[in-house]
Amino acid sequence: MKYYIIAGEASGDLHAGNLAKALLKLDPTATLRGWGGDIMEAAGVPLVKHYRDLAFMGFIEVISNLRTIFKNLAFCKSDISEFKPDVLILVDYPGFNLRIAEWARQQNLKVIYYISPQVWAWKENRVKGIKKNVDKMLVILPFEKEFYKTWDFEVEYVGHPLVQVIEEFKSSAASGPPHDLARASNSNSLIALLPGSRKQEILKKLPIMLEITRHYPGYQFVVAKAPGLDAEFYDELLAPYSNVSWVVNKTYDLLNHAVAALVTSGTATLETALFGVPEVICYKGSSISYQIAKRLIKIKYICLVNLIMDKEVVKELIQEELTVENLRKELDLLLMDKEKQEQLATDYAVLKELLSKGGNASENAAKSIHRFMIINH
Repeated sequence: MKYYIIAGEASGDLHAGNLAKALLKLDPTATLRGWGGDIMEAAGVPLVKHYRDLAFMGFIEVISNLRTIFKNLAFCKSDISEFKPDVLILVDYPGFNLRIAEWARQQNLKVIYYISPQVWAWKENRVKGIKKNVDKMLVILPFEKEFYKTWDFEVEYVGHPLVQVIEEFKSSAASGPPHDLARASNSNSLIALLPGSRKQEILKKLPIMLEITRHYPGYQFVVAKAPGLDAEFYDELLAPYSNVSWVVNKTYDLLNHAVAALVTSGTATLETALFGVPEVICYKGSSISYQIAKRLIKIKYICLVNLIMDKEVVKELIQEELTVENLRKELDLLLMDKEKQEQLATDYAVLKELLSKGGNASENAAKSIHRFMIINH
């Protein structure tokens, strides 16, 4: 069986890599090929293109790179035609993958989508194209099954792959913290700052996160740096604060030893919860982007933890609400309010149970794909 896998970002690479490993266990004679990153390659997927060459974020960046994006789409179609896969597996990355799915349908290729685009948040009409062009959709958030049902499209919930990733990390992590975290975690006083990965969002949020550190001299704050950004960029921001250090490519080590975290929205909010770390969600964008997003996005919460649980489990401080004063109030609760800590621990346990449904998500997805191909080959 020949599988062609497309993942366009770091998180997609991680989940596609684990999926590829599970597929090769079920089908050791399988031939794989794909777009992704180092994890996919290590799992046995020869790479056509690395996601480094594909990641364009934000309206302006996308518009200024349209020529490259269209060139990549044309190259991808030509490579798929040459490889002649039995199935195309698309992993998240909707701007690119939904276009490929539409083209693949015209070529009569089987298309499986793993990790749904967030159509429940915005651009809901994309579901029409998904129904038309995708043979099987494997979703990782429990509420997505119900959402697609309202569109009369049957999808399969396989559980969330991060549960397994984090459990494996915890069981293989050394008993003590890495050297650069030792000072803070030994005194049970480490607070993680996860301000995101894009320069413009970090500049909006990190200064407010850092200002809070002056009120907690007994704690050590550690910033998880984005690997793609220069050290000088952070040095300037961090310089005035004596109880702030940083790590790079060690976010899981950091969360494994933190007593609390200030986190920007996105997958990091879910990772933090799965590590059992009390968190406050900190989001602030440019006022124009925020006003546009507010009109386009139709969800009650911006944090995945709250969306999955359908209630406010963790506090969201959004836009004008993200102030030093509000942040301090919320962090005090996380550090000192026993009742709040116990409620969070209970909610986190329910969340993990929901996301672990049926066991290992990567293996569940691989079995589903393998079964589908046996029936439809």
